[in-house]
Amino acid sequence: MEYASDLKLVSRHAKAEDTVVRVGDIAVGGPDPVVMAGPCSVESHQQTLETAERVQRAGAVMLRGGAYKPRTSPYSFQGLGAEGLRILESVRDSTGLPVISEVLDVITFDDVGAAVDVIQIGARSMQNVSLLRRAGASTKPVLLKRWMSATLEEFLFAAEYILAEGNPNVILCERGIRTFNDYTRFTLDLAIVPELKRLSHLPVVVDPSHAAGRRELVLPLARAAIAAGADGILVEVHPEPDEALSDGRQALTFDMFDELMATITHFVPVDRTGSTISA
Repeated sequence: MEYASDLKLVSRHAKAEDTVVRVGDIAVGGPDPVVMAGPCSVESHQQTLETAERVQRAGAVMLRGGAYKPRTSPYSFQGLGAEGLRILESVRDSTGLPVISEVLDVITFDDVGAAVDVIQIGARSMQNVSLLRRAGASTKPVLLKRWMSATLEEFLFAAEYILAEGNPNVILCERGIRTFNDYTRFTLDLAIVPELKRLSHLPVVVDPSHAAGRRELVLPLARAAIAAGADGILVEVHPEPDEALSDGRQALTFDMFDELMATITHFVPVDRTGSTISA
């Protein structure tokens, strides 16, 4: 792919060295892949704290959890909203885990931004220009998810909006694209990981949970993402996935997350040129 002339900030032409996004003591884009894990939705203080403590014990360094949930159906659970943010703050105070949660609109941006350590812009909002500009005016790191039908160039242009407003701390997240397959929720586009790393200096993480839609596929896809050179993974974990209020089918059990963390370090990543990095 040739560089689009308007990609002035996210490309390797603008900055040759890798951007490392720092969240406290955590370096996203540093030498070691990071694992962000937690429930799809914050359902209660007990559920969130129990999950946070368990994933932290296994090696996760950030807690993910949705307070505001964009759902396909207006009748599905939409999250606890402001109460969910307070729960995330409380759990962070208890565990020390930095928190990542999604913002849906400019109206609630300040509330979410004040409560979390990393602001997530979900796939559905990737082309919400007003939201991208507001995130660019923030001092908080932003995790930007790829829309299910977005090209690589469209994805990078969305990030460009954020950087153009002054916020250089953007993490790109591949979470699956829509194809003709009928055995997973989406198709995880692993090829985009090394290509993004070649074209852009921004760190890249992968969300295998949303791509798979089935928990039994999350482990191999997470391993493959790290092997492809991803700077981290974003994984959904729940104490009782079958009872989850959202996306329970793709959430890992605690034991499955332990298994993932026990094996993920065996996979050697490749650099952006495609050569193997020595362990």
